[in-house]
Parts: sequence; C-alpha cells; structure tokens
Amino acid sequence: MNGSRVAAPRAVLAWGFGVAGLVLYNWWVLVLFRPSLLRSPNELFSNLEVTGQPYATEMQHADLISGVLFVLAFLAVGWWSLHGGLREWVSMVVFGVAAALGGLFPETCPDEISSACKAQEWHFQLSIQEYLHVVAGIAEFGAITVALVFAYQRTRGHSGRIPATYRGLMIGAVIAYPGLAVAYLFNVAGSIVEGIFFIGFTIMIVVQLRERTHRDPLDAAMAVPGAVSSP
Repeated sequence: MNGSRVAAPRAVLAWGFGVAGLVLYNWWVLVLFRPSLLRSPNELFSNLEVTGQPYATEMQHADLISGVLFVLAFLAVGWWSLHGGLREWVSMVVFGVAAALGGLFPETCPDEISSACKAQEWHFQLSIQEYLHVVAGIAEFGAITVALVFAYQRTRGHSGRIPATYRGLMIGAVIAYPGLAVAYLFNVAGSIVEGIFFIGFTIMIVVQLRERTHRDPLDAAMAVPGAVSSP
C-alpha cells in the first residue's frame, strides 16, 4: 500500500529542502552552457570558486546554502525514518555540513592550473583557509561514500530498483575513485571526473530521501531477500 514513512508535512519539507539543495549544489552544470569559465578540462570545478574568478562569490554561496539545505532535509525526515538506516542518516548529515563548510572556506588559489600554487599547497605555504577547504572536501566525499557503503550493506541480497541503484553506485565508486586520485595528482580530466561524482551524489541523495519518505511496492522487495518486486 502506498504511503509515507514520515508525516506528510515533514516529507514535503524534506523534499523541498532536498530539491532546492540539489539545484544549488549542481551549479557546475552551468559550465556546460558557459564552457569558457573552465580554462582547461583538467581543472576542478572548485577552482572556479577562487576569489576573483567570475561568479566565484555566487558559487561559494551556492555550496554553502546547498549544504545547509541538505542538513535540513535529513533533519526533517529524522534518523528514525528508515529501519537500519541510522548510520546512513548520520553520514548524510555530515555530508551536508562538509559541503557547507567547503563553500564557507573556498580555495585561495587555482591549484589545478597553477604549478606554483600546487607546489605551495603541498609545502603547506598557503593560508589555513585553503586547507580547511581541502579537509571539508575530503569529509564531503568521504561521508556520502560511507553512507553508500552502509546502504549497500543494508540492501545487499535484495532485489528491486533501490538495491540495484546502490549496487550501481558502489560499482561506480570503485571505478571512479582511482580516476579522482589521478585527476588530482596529475591534473588530468579533473572536471570530467568531478562531474561524474556530483551526478552520483545527486542520485544518492534522491534515493535516500525516496526511501525515507515513501512506503510503496518497492518495500516488498526489501522485506525478503531475493524477492522480486512487482512491476
């Protein structure tokens, strides 16, 4: 029977915060329509937020506000909204906090296109703000990846679209993380790799909110390992 896992007003509130957050978080899509913003496909999108770059302030604010909205979305549904999903909920809240901090402490120099800046970064010669941004970025990527691992473990052995989505995201993460390391260390295809991650993060947020705010035939597939979901 279709219904909601949480009270309807809380579900509406959570989706409102979540969708607004995703719109702001995915500001990088605008680069597809203004490719001149990226000086090289090897550049990470975070370099566009370096103070002095076109639209840098707007992008910083977008990251900050989107992170706050993600936190509000998961606070609205509550940790109890998904049986066995507490660890995922905590991880998603940490993800939102880290995303907000990344916008609050933007990069101070474009390390992906400036070898001098990269050398200063590695020798800890930049301002503390640069390293706060790096730590926030690691926490952001790490927290949502941890949430994915927990979600994959929780749904492993079940059939249906939601477990299949988590499996697909896990496979994608295993393939993409080495690519991210190469992109960062060797300045290769940074924007492409980062864009792939942002798409994966968007899917993860949508699926988590879906699970926590809806009770529908997908739940039948989750109830018994190996069950086949109804069409």
